[in-house]
Amino acid sequence: MANPIKQLAGQTAIYGFSTIIGRLLNYLLVPLHVAIFQPAAYGVVTELYAYAAFLAVILTYGMETAFFRYLNNADHKAENTFRTAFSSLIFTSLIFLALTLFFEENIANFILYPSHPEYVLWFALILAFDSLSSLPMAKLRSENKSVLFASVNIFSILITVALNLFFLLYCKPNYDAGNSNWLIESVYRPEIGVGYIFIANMIGSMLKFVLLIPFMLRTKGVFDWALLKTMLYYALPLMIFGLAGIVNETFDRILLRRILTETKGDEYAKIQVGIYGANYKLAMLITIFIQAFRYAAEPFFFSHEKQENSRFTYAYIMQVFVGVVGSLFLVVTLYMDLFKHIIIPNENYWSGLRIVPILLMANIFLGIYYNLGVWFKLSGKTRQGMYISVIGAVITIVLNVWLIPYFEYMASAWVTLISYFSITIFSYFLGRKYYPIPYRLGRIAYYIVAPVMIYLLLQQFDIDNIFIKYSIHSLFLITFVGSFYYLEFKATNSLTSNKNEL
Repeated sequence: MANPIKQLAGQTAIYGFSTIIGRLLNYLLVPLHVAIFQPAAYGVVTELYAYAAFLAVILTYGMETAFFRYLNNADHKAENTFRTAFSSLIFTSLIFLALTLFFEENIANFILYPSHPEYVLWFALILAFDSLSSLPMAKLRSENKSVLFASVNIFSILITVALNLFFLLYCKPNYDAGNSNWLIESVYRPEIGVGYIFIANMIGSMLKFVLLIPFMLRTKGVFDWALLKTMLYYALPLMIFGLAGIVNETFDRILLRRILTETKGDEYAKIQVGIYGANYKLAMLITIFIQAFRYAAEPFFFSHEKQENSRFTYAYIMQVFVGVVGSLFLVVTLYMDLFKHIIIPNENYWSGLRIVPILLMANIFLGIYYNLGVWFKLSGKTRQGMYISVIGAVITIVLNVWLIPYFEYMASAWVTLISYFSITIFSYFLGRKYYPIPYRLGRIAYYIVAPVMIYLLLQQFDIDNIFIKYSIHSLFLITFVGSFYYLEFKATNSLTSNKNEL
């Protein structure tokens, strides 16, 4: 049988390729967006995508994970599992679109954009098509069709990027310079502004769904009402879990806008949200890896549940994962002066760079938490996972409401770290009770603490010579990565080396 670690690594690499390419392409859009739009305008983008992330969880309501859970269940046909879950998503997505169209203006007023109800419609279409695409994409993952998965993802992203470039680099500057032509006159309206970012996303999501239609039509099976009830019972706690997770990840942007609007005015609030959102992008290198890992890991964990020594495999995966994200933490923090010129070329955003190390560490704990979550997904105790995420959401909301008036977006960065650290600790101790996995805590702690200590140490030295500075930084990075490689891949270290620690 193939080495499970190599199998997971291979799948992660393929999923990671599409994810990383997509994120890198989106990264290329960040310099474009921050160069064209000032922080107040970019704050609109940041805030609306925070709302979208929240609604995306509601519209998929845990069906992806439920699909993986019941796909290989002996009591149900695999085709029926997909057909049942997908039919449910079609129904709920259509209901969502109908309600959004009916209450479009009310929603725009609620989110403080009364003059732009079109934003509501555009995001409703983005969310509906993304929801309908989620299960076919999950089915591709379950069938290990990672190349097809990557191709569909990359095509959708390329369309989105191309349209951003068309609207913002071709239409806008030519229109502003008085060099308009029939094409520009047909599609471009200057008053739409940042709305072209949303329009590009909407078209990309639509085309992604269109690409998946042939694959969906080839899938057989019948709708099973009894199976749907079983899947919903399993999935709905995961939706609460997901909602709480999104509160932890994105709700700070919404709170920043609302709290600072009340205390310091709407324009100031949008500027702070824009600065926070732009600098958050620098912390997303770790998030990219986490997302790629999750795409591969979730079906991997379920398929290997009954394998001999599966828990030792999960433990080993955890320490390799933390070693990788610890290395990524150093890559971003030690070369931040270079990254800021690439990702955030507008100096109006640089005041927020101080939040980047905090958010990087927060995302490390988020990744650890996702790994720890294997215990409640495999044991079926999704409600416990829901309770943990709700605790994190409460921490996020309470501390942000308390601290934002005093520390603004710095409060949101620190609260994100506190929240992720807290739910990681809760999940670890509950996991030991319900589904013990022999994690090597000393090894994991080293991969977290050592990068932080290296970063803090090098911050104490102000070296003007760029060559010397980055030579020293590179030496520390190579030393850490070398120690990680030796401990996990060169030294005597098998998947069963932790047996006595269970």
